[in-house]
Amino acid sequence: MSYAEAKARYASLGVDTDAAIARLKTVPVALHCWQGDDVRGFDTDPNKPLTGGIQTTGNYPGRARTPEELMADIDQVIRLVPGQVKMNLHASYAIFDEENPWVDRDKLEPKHFQKWVDFCKERGLGCDFNPTFFSHPNCDPLTLSSPNEQTRKFWVEHGKASVRISQYLAEELGQPCVMNIWTGDGFKNVPADRIGPRLRYKQSFDEILSEPFDPEMVYPCAESKVFGIGVESYTVGSAEWCLKYAASRPDCISLMDNGHYHPTEVVSDKISAILAYDKKMALHVTRGVRWDSDHVVLFDDETKELCKEIVRCDGLDKVFIALDYFDASINRISAWVTGFRNLQKALLFALLEPNAELKKLQDEGNWTKLMVMLEEQKTMPFGEIWDEYCRVCGKPVDGAWFPEIEKYEQEVLSKRH
Repeated sequence: MSYAEAKARYASLGVDTDAAIARLKTVPVALHCWQGDDVRGFDTDPNKPLTGGIQTTGNYPGRARTPEELMADIDQVIRLVPGQVKMNLHASYAIFDEENPWVDRDKLEPKHFQKWVDFCKERGLGCDFNPTFFSHPNCDPLTLSSPNEQTRKFWVEHGKASVRISQYLAEELGQPCVMNIWTGDGFKNVPADRIGPRLRYKQSFDEILSEPFDPEMVYPCAESKVFGIGVESYTVGSAEWCLKYAASRPDCISLMDNGHYHPTEVVSDKISAILAYDKKMALHVTRGVRWDSDHVVLFDDETKELCKEIVRCDGLDKVFIALDYFDASINRISAWVTGFRNLQKALLFALLEPNAELKKLQDEGNWTKLMVMLEEQKTMPFGEIWDEYCRVCGKPVDGAWFPEIEKYEQEVLSKRH
């Protein structure tokens, strides 16, 4: 079937495929830098184990070891994915050199991210930012909720530095910067005091957000989690805590990671609940397998449902979308490209639904026809529309990009030892 024939099929349902393609081209999706080097960063010994609830499994050859290698790998990803790419950095990816020697995380400055700004400017990218509250000697193991005031102060200062860096990224790149606060604070064993850490956590967040920033350009987020490695019994930043904190402040929004909930919960059901109250929210798209295991995003049911809810809620301009996974067991660039393309597929699939008609059927109580239409939507000629989207973006269609990965692995990755 040709694109023209597929377009006609969708038109019979009242769907304009050209408009869907044009709309998707304007939707930024943040590409997470930490897939390329297994969340190692550049500010600590790369041979030390990850701590603070972070774990990467696998030892596939070719991990990026330097900023230059990581940027080269990201360029390879950008060449192979359609859509509007936005960078997403962790603070641990600060770049140090002779002019800007190493400083600890509480002393980070915008200048330590100047090379990332140059990278983004050359490619027309925006950039989001994340303070790094893990894999550091000052995790005791708590950070923002620590009863040790010296420890807590260090991490509060890191958070404030991150606000300043986020403001810098937004101003330099001319796009809003989402600054996401997530920590692995919690306990492996059953605590005797649950409220104390949460009150200190609140105080720390308040202190961090006392740092001046433009709320139209910098969007601080509170990201929750059910549990993590080593904090199985109690997590300070629970879903309830983060939702209540974001609701208590006009300058903070909720961030939902679809690996951070109970296995029977789905974030797709939560998007409309947030957008019923908030003008903005943020989303980390990953794939948890039985727990928050950060597998590569697939074109699966929940990824489709996430994107359907964004589109049905008229949320493409309200939801900041970012990828967040890290798989060291397979070619890292292929993992990046696969996940990004699958999220783009899910967004396009959602834009190709006759949502006005589906809503009308629901409001009329015509659940029979609604079910039939939703089921028949699954076998519409979506592949032809996806290929056209790739062509319009000047990117390879499915079946044409993986040889480029194999070539890059042979010519570049295999030489990294």
